[in-house]
Amino acid sequence: MGGVQTVEVDRDGEEWIVRRITGSTSTKVYRCPGCDQEIRPATPHVVAWPSLAIDRRRHWHTPCWNARERRNARGR
Repeated sequence: MGGVQTVEVDRDGEEWIVRRITGSTSTKVYRCPGCDQEIRPATPHVVAWPSLAIDRRRHWHTPCWNARERRNARGR
C-alpha cells in the first residue's frame, strides 16, 4: 500500500495513523465509514486507524475523513 503516512491526534487525544493513498495505488473497492458510499478503484483517499489498533483500519473519502470530527460533534 503506497502513500504518505502521518500521525494525527483527534480532539479526544487519540492518535491516528493516516495514510494518504494516490489514485494510482488504489486498486480495490472500499466502503467509506463516513458516508457509507463506495470508494472506487483509482480514487485518491485516506486509510486511517488508531495507532494502537491496526485492526480498526478503514478507508475513507478524503472529505469524509476531514469532516469526521464535525460530524461526530453533531452526533454527541
